[in-house]
Amino acid sequence: MSSQLESTFESPLDQLRRNGHLARLFIDGEWTPPGGAERVPLVCPSTGETLAELPLGDAGDVERAVQAARRAFVRWSATPPQERAAYLGRIHALMLERAEDFAQALTTEMGAPISYARNAHVPLAAEHLRVARDNLAGYSFRTQRGATALVREAIGVCALITPWNWPIYQITAKVGPALAAGCTVVLKPSELSPLSALLFAEVVEAAGLPPGVFNLVNGTGPEVGERLAAHEQVDMVSITGSTRAGVLVAQAAAPTVKRVAQELGGKSPNLVLPDAALPRAVSLGVAAAFRNMGQSCSAPTRMIVPRALLPQVEELALAAIEAMVVGDPFADATTHGPLANRAQFERVQTMIQAGIDDGAKLLTGGLGRPTGFTRGWFARPTIFSGVRSDMTIAREEIFGPVLAILAYDSVDEAIAIANDTVYGLGAHVQGTDLDAARAVAAQIRSGQVHLNYPAWDPQAPFGGYKQSGNGREYGVEGMEEYLEIKSILGYYA
Repeated sequence: MSSQLESTFESPLDQLRRNGHLARLFIDGEWTPPGGAERVPLVCPSTGETLAELPLGDAGDVERAVQAARRAFVRWSATPPQERAAYLGRIHALMLERAEDFAQALTTEMGAPISYARNAHVPLAAEHLRVARDNLAGYSFRTQRGATALVREAIGVCALITPWNWPIYQITAKVGPALAAGCTVVLKPSELSPLSALLFAEVVEAAGLPPGVFNLVNGTGPEVGERLAAHEQVDMVSITGSTRAGVLVAQAAAPTVKRVAQELGGKSPNLVLPDAALPRAVSLGVAAAFRNMGQSCSAPTRMIVPRALLPQVEELALAAIEAMVVGDPFADATTHGPLANRAQFERVQTMIQAGIDDGAKLLTGGLGRPTGFTRGWFARPTIFSGVRSDMTIAREEIFGPVLAILAYDSVDEAIAIANDTVYGLGAHVQGTDLDAARAVAAQIRSGQVHLNYPAWDPQAPFGGYKQSGNGREYGVEGMEEYLEIKSILGYYA
């Protein structure tokens, strides 16, 4: 940021304080104080210092938001698709206008390096809105099958529960297609990363969305998330979070038999075939595992490599780590900032100790903060080799900068290792023989498989097998999660 811009730039936190929105919920088109008295600290991940206190919503706020969404649903669901697309276009444009605000908010609330916030978090989040708008413009809500009309209709009021690790990205991945489908929404963002969600509510307000179509209630999972999931006037709940959180939401939703879409945990494999271009396969594999400081549900944190190539893989992995710059997330040169919160820092330390206790070979990193850091939630980028599938670090999601390297003797064994997990969210396969890589991809049980590090595709459906969840986000399939199918027999008679 230039010195001239720095002198005039007002931080998102200060903006929200000044306009009073930091202490407000957004319900029925109005900024309103929460009904409860509970507050949580907003903690700076770089220092551990409290920056502000966030008021949280309660059961009464949930009720007000759900009823506002219910009232708005009748008109919004009947709005012509081209009008809904126009609203999404305005939200997309306004978000891009405030891209720097969003980037600064992400760095403040969850420690994303500012360069990564600017180049990944914010633009990829905006893409979900563009894709939702574009898919809506060409979508057929009524098709013919013989004499029967197949009609797709908005499912209703949707509760959207989003996480702290990709805050705005996951908000737009849910809000965009839900609004495109004609649903009204109540968003419960993580109380640990509220700033970007509040900025998004400001963007929605500025876009002129009708009151009640979008509502935001900050709060905890037990007080707000589970109440939304259990509410009889909520027709669907979509959650991105841990598998444990997904189970709790599904249990709360079960008595009302509502649809539950879950994007949950992962322990994604990165299977390096014997013919892979090894320098590229390993360096990009380390980068992918450690993107967002390893706090990504689909991060490929198990690198599965030919045993004969293990010494070369270890050398290349160490070289990849040396290129990383762990530091102040507001510095342009920083590639990796702190973990997002204390609980995650402590989780990562526990898992690194488990790797040591299980006898894995510690190549680099380890316990504690990097040299020179005495505060904040900074962790040491860590690589273990000689990892077996029965070790804790190979089985449990760590959600931090920890990579496990596992060796195999045959491709069949490698596929078995890749599938030896309760998760099935993402996977990677590296190999120069594309037919062979495709054959391996076909045998991996996960919702997405990436061959040779392709470009991100916002139209590619994303979701999990097994305990990684159910349902799909992104692309047309992401919008169809928010639609019911009605058959009208004799329509074309």
